[in-house]
Amino acid sequence: MKGLRRHSGRSAGFQSSRFPRSGKIENVSFPGQFVLDSRVIHRDTNLVRVTAYLSLGSNLGDREANLRAALAGLEVNARLLALSSFYETQPVHVLDQPWFLNCAAAIETDKTPRELLQLALDIETAMGRLRKREKGARNIDIDVVLFGDCVVDEPGLKIPHPAMDQRRFVLEPLVEIAPQVRHPVLRKTMRELLAALAEGQTVRRLP
Repeated sequence: MKGLRRHSGRSAGFQSSRFPRSGKIENVSFPGQFVLDSRVIHRDTNLVRVTAYLSLGSNLGDREANLRAALAGLEVNARLLALSSFYETQPVHVLDQPWFLNCAAAIETDKTPRELLQLALDIETAMGRLRKREKGARNIDIDVVLFGDCVVDEPGLKIPHPAMDQRRFVLEPLVEIAPQVRHPVLRKTMRELLAALAEGQTVRRLP
């Protein structure tokens, strides 16, 4: 298959009808492949599936368990194609809060951008996210940063994510799983965007 390559990453299998608020998800698995092509037509269903890229973060509670629970929720409604390593990242904008654990995921979905955003919000709500302070601490955050080569500018939904090219905690995990994927507006690859980013935020890849 065109654009198919192997990647070593970690994923979580969905274990129940609700997302655990604490504790690690057991029996994790990873399909071990991801597709660079942004659109795949499945002839058996006539659905056009799109490769979307998500940025996930957590800085409250068991951060790794939170990320894995969110990934498990996504896998109920989409196919996980690739998962980056976990990165410990320095907060930006609001500095007086704990450091984050971040990762990037590539999924294959037949949802619209708006439906995918709603799925992300539903998972956040199910996991008990409280929005007390803008850009403040949260147990889970799921952003849709790319949706194939689509450009969306609607109230409450901007794709590509308008700040992704300025965020090291987004770009470093993305470069790990999709270095040649191109920003549809800036026309630069993820690797090129990361190389052009000024030094600043500390981002540490965990072993």
